[in-house]
Amino acid sequence: MAVAVPGVDVLVRPAEPGDLGAVAGIYEHYVLGSVATFEEVPPGVADWRQRLDDLTGRGLPFLVATVGGEVAGYAYAGPWRPKPAYRHTVEDSIYLAPGRTGQGLGRALLGALLAGCPRAGVRQVVAVIADTGSDASAALHRSFGFTDAGRLVGVGYKHGRWVDTVLMQRDLTGSVHIGQ
Repeated sequence: MAVAVPGVDVLVRPAEPGDLGAVAGIYEHYVLGSVATFEEVPPGVADWRQRLDDLTGRGLPFLVATVGGEVAGYAYAGPWRPKPAYRHTVEDSIYLAPGRTGQGLGRALLGALLAGCPRAGVRQVVAVIADTGSDASAALHRSFGFTDAGRLVGVGYKHGRWVDTVLMQRDLTGSVHIGQ
């Protein structure tokens, strides 16, 4: 699906196996150089293939945003917790390639992700956002109707410091709120 992003020709579409090298590279940037994720070892392409197969097998969206045919970011909805009673709740993940932030790609990905979740029976979307010192991810989520659900203090230790996470939640039982 083409998405209107001023000044950028963006296509948001389901991820394909051929995209996973780029996805792995984007995520590796955050794993090795930031606290945006608590992973410490970047997953390889085979790991991403397994994740893609698992999520699409569950009917959950795994999307990429391309600019000029190049993968510039990705987003997916994964199970929030493994226990069966949580089956209608997912956690979202959104990552953009270095140099691609601030261009509206996160907004395009999150909008498409939220629109695709109800088809998989999703009722609640949870965002677990590492406190990196930037409010950009939380602000993006708020613009789509996510509300603060709590803060977990000092739950991650990475790059020599303790990191909090902010929990946000979006109820999908009404219409999907398109960010402003």
